[in-house]
Amino acid sequence: MVIDGIILSVIVGFIRKGNLSKLTQPLFKWGWMFPLLLAIQLGVFYFQNKVEWIGQASGYVYIIVYVLGLLFLWVNRHQKGLPLVFVGVFLNFLVMITNGGRMPVSAEAAAGLDPMYMEAIKNGFYAKHELLTQSTTFAFLGDIIPVGPPYPRSQVISIGDVIMNVGIFLFIQDLMLNKDNENSHISYESSDLKGGEIQ
Repeated sequence: MVIDGIILSVIVGFIRKGNLSKLTQPLFKWGWMFPLLLAIQLGVFYFQNKVEWIGQASGYVYIIVYVLGLLFLWVNRHQKGLPLVFVGVFLNFLVMITNGGRMPVSAEAAAGLDPMYMEAIKNGFYAKHELLTQSTTFAFLGDIIPVGPPYPRSQVISIGDVIMNVGIFLFIQDLMLNKDNENSHISYESSDLKGGEIQ
């Protein structure tokens, strides 16, 4: 869902004649942390069902990744939209840490997805997720919102995901359209690609 928010915001920013090249500039304090956390998550996701100890530790790893991610967002909270991203990530973190490091998924909300998805969750193949039950803590913060047609990709998301994507949208829009930022990079912009025109 995060990728969807990024793509949508870039498209809207381009239509509004925003500057795509701003996305390539150094943006964050501790910028090395984001790709590292992403690589760890992808690594755990790939090996969790192939290497037993990784599967057993995956819940703890995801919690550590979330804590470091929140720290990363906090030190960059001056960027527009990132406080909302922080809130969204925190809500997802809250429901996961109170449910053994797993994101609860509503079977009812996921009814429109490929049945193999729910079967994989029941069998523990998606270690980051588990089935939402009556004993789930903060169930309303789990993946309970179905997204489907006419949206091109069917999925189930959480309230935290929605808030996080709003923050990402605002962050990218501000970055691509911020006039002050443009004025401080006049020489750099001379060859920038903008929506609908090439300067």
